Amino acid sequence: MRKFGMIKMLSMAVMVLIAIGCSDNEDEVTSLDAEPTAADLLLSAQVDTTEDASYAIVENLYIENVDETRASIANSFFADCAVITVTPNGDGSGSVLVDFGDGCELTNGAIVSGQVNLVYASEQGNSRTITYTYTNFTYNGNEVSGGGTVQRVFENENGNPESDVTSAITVYFPEQDVTAIRDANRVREWIEGVGSGTWTDNVFHVTGNWNTSVSNGFMRSGEVLETLRREASCPHFVSGTLAITRNNVSGTLNYGDGVCDNIAIVTIGNQDFTIQL
Repeated sequence: MRKFGMIKMLSMAVMVLIAIGCSDNEDEVTSLDAEPTAADLLLSAQVDTTEDASYAIVENLYIENVDETRASIANSFFADCAVITVTPNGDGSGSVLVDFGDGCELTNGAIVSGQVNLVYASEQGNSRTITYTYTNFTYNGNEVSGGGTVQRVFENENGNPESDVTSAITVYFPEQDVTAIRDANRVREWIEGVGSGTWTDNVFHVTGNWNTSVSNGFMRSGEVLETLRREASCPHFVSGTLAITRNNVSGTLNYGDGVCDNIAIVTIGNQDFTIQL
């Protein structure tokens, strides 16, 4: 998910930890001996990025090859190096496999390898069930395994397609030699770009919660307080607020007011900190 301004992020994370450690208000932050390090904060951001970006492949694989709203594709998310195989079963169900081989650059600039497999059931009223798995898959050099289940609603109460996603993935970061396990439950409502034939104008609203456990003992949970807005043309959420708990220190992460940038505000107690994502 996010390589922009990592050096600044590390320095700001250290400043946050120092500021918290020097606070005179012990009622606002407790058990400081369990405070996460700057490296932990960086790693948790990488997990967020890798999971969201990997799922975007699943989303686009479905939209371009199965989705009931699909039109002729004017601008595909997948480059020619991606080999896509669609296997219908003849009853409205089937599977879609994308094979990136030993390395393939997506149209958004990410480098991926391995396979993503999507299996879709036949339509049941206003929805269908989809499962997906990652096989020998890497995203920008990080190894992703596991998958999830999606309840795809064709038209929700707002008249938009919606995906209720339950996922369990493992991400191995070879540079740090650490493994992160992520369990998530989230709802992605497709609010713009439906049926346009291009991925660049797609916009999603995201709600839900997730937990992350890292092999070094670090743990973090997140829950959406104010709906997150994901624009496919932007590498970050552009608005919304996430409640975060890192070990036993709680706060909020605010992604802004709709501008595509790499700035977010972390609030801990009565203090606000600007970070570079």
